[in-house]
Amino acid sequence: MATELAGVAVPMDVTRFKYSNRVVLKTILGSRDGGLVFVGKRVVIGGWVRSSKVGTIEPGTPPLPPPKADERVAQTGSKDVTCVEILQSRIPFIRSIMKVLGGGNYHPREKLEQVVSRPPPPPPPPQPSIALLQVSDGSCVACLQVVVAAAGDPINQLLPTGTSILVEGILVKPSVQGKHVIELKAEKVLHTGTVEHDKYPLSKKKLPFDMLRDCSQFRPRTTTVASVTRISNALTFASHTFFQNHGFLYMQVPIITTTDSEGFTEKFVATTLFGKVGKMEKSNAITETEGISLEVMKSAVKEKSNLVEELKRSESNREALAAALQDLRKTNELASQLEAKEKSKPGTSLKAERVNFSEDFFSCQTYLTVSGRLHLESYACALGNVYSVGPRFQADCAKPVAEMSMIEIEIAFSQLEDAMSCADDLFKFLCKWVLDNCSDDMQFLSKRIDQTCIDRLRSMISSTVEKVSYTEAVDVLKKVTDKNFETKLEWGAALASEHLSYLVEDFHKKPVIIYNYPKQVKPFYARLNDDGKTVRAFDMVVPKAGTVISGSQNEERFDILGSRIKELELPREQYEWYLDLRRHGTVEHSGFSLSFDHVLLFATGLTHVRDVIPFPRSYGKAYP
Repeated sequence: MATELAGVAVPMDVTRFKYSNRVVLKTILGSRDGGLVFVGKRVVIGGWVRSSKVGTIEPGTPPLPPPKADERVAQTGSKDVTCVEILQSRIPFIRSIMKVLGGGNYHPREKLEQVVSRPPPPPPPPQPSIALLQVSDGSCVACLQVVVAAAGDPINQLLPTGTSILVEGILVKPSVQGKHVIELKAEKVLHTGTVEHDKYPLSKKKLPFDMLRDCSQFRPRTTTVASVTRISNALTFASHTFFQNHGFLYMQVPIITTTDSEGFTEKFVATTLFGKVGKMEKSNAITETEGISLEVMKSAVKEKSNLVEELKRSESNREALAAALQDLRKTNELASQLEAKEKSKPGTSLKAERVNFSEDFFSCQTYLTVSGRLHLESYACALGNVYSVGPRFQADCAKPVAEMSMIEIEIAFSQLEDAMSCADDLFKFLCKWVLDNCSDDMQFLSKRIDQTCIDRLRSMISSTVEKVSYTEAVDVLKKVTDKNFETKLEWGAALASEHLSYLVEDFHKKPVIIYNYPKQVKPFYARLNDDGKTVRAFDMVVPKAGTVISGSQNEERFDILGSRIKELELPREQYEWYLDLRRHGTVEHSGFSLSFDHVLLFATGLTHVRDVIPFPRSYGKAYP
């Protein structure tokens, strides 16, 4: 608000961003009065043009000052004499002069018509053009109107959508009343980042989301993606706030791991061997990976052949030539093998049979991590309560994305019910945080994307989550007669998205936690129940987004965990470090993984998870 000094309103100072000389637009437009309190302040702002139009400056020529009173008296003899009276008093005198000049043929009406019929004076020169630019810097939904006065080409460079500008000017009230309560009258254009209009993808209006995914580098310049990003930022901060307030310690788990974290998921192999084709022995081919394509092998043969030819021409190093020839021979042999396999199995990708991982970077087989909960356990068993935030990877072409952001926790001395309670509290906390801190963005999304998104968040906060066992859920679904499910449901199978959607949206009409799943659909480390068929694992399912949280009480019993590893035929040597936690000071513990991207999907009302991920990676697509 403006302060008052000696009865005069003084505009408040505008806070500049500490690490540049500009003022963030949210500082201006986020004030209660929309920025009126800053009228008269000189600022520097920077941003990108969302839209623009060209106008002209209204003629502002001040009227001529009226004659002084004594002059009017001298001319007319009276202060109240009108112009008509003055002209009438001078008509005889004017006629006498015209007679002398024109002789006896003077006809006053005819002469008057000639004077009136003269061509009109030339129009005044055109006023200079102005550009009305709607500028956004990404700090808020609203744009600031920037008025730039110029002439010629310079102003045309500012008009295309996406143009970046840095301008200095004065904040003023708009001359024309409209949706803007304040605008910036630019005095200096400090920087202009021009746009190739024909090639800039956002120059087209309302590109569909699937097309925007192909230009991820420009997506955040759209109002929708910018709002999603600000909400994502708020949810990240809220997550850390929740855990810090409840005594959790933050830690980072490794992205590259030697352990199959769940025991049954498709994994990405992390290796450097593909760049060392020449070092592969004939008997050492690739196993459990997407092998080397024949095209890659042929390219390697060509490169090595060129190297051999260069060495032959130089004749300066016979040992190098001999080594290059041997390398080329081995590469040719491997290429021949791959070509033979490709001919025997047309249309399929080639797979090798063994890889000597001792020559790899880590000297063993490694993967991109699917889950960080195993590593979190080691810290929970020492520090009590820990959590981590980071990317997780699954090489499953059936998944909508291959890389997702996950929030994972582990709680020592806790059971399944404790983890479910924490999951419920966390999700409600996140929903309330978005409503309290992202009101403008949520209002925009409710108008543009989903009218129910705000009500859905409010409903989640006030509702009590329904807890049902997996067996109870299957019984409910088997009794459904008014809906045909595409996926056949039998006890022991994973619940499909259509089953989960029916449970939360049609049957219970509220969030649902499903627990005690069959052991074959949950990770090997979930604690086995007394029935020997189910494990103490749960999923939290919400409308619109499906499963947002999956968790379990982990198996603390050494012998049973070892039996589960053997049952699933997992390589025990990978899990010796994990079994050590049971050998030495084991405790009951539980935790869960929250799919951050699905929470964001739930909050914003968007329909596809790829639209809430800044740079989505999915089967067949990893751009940029």
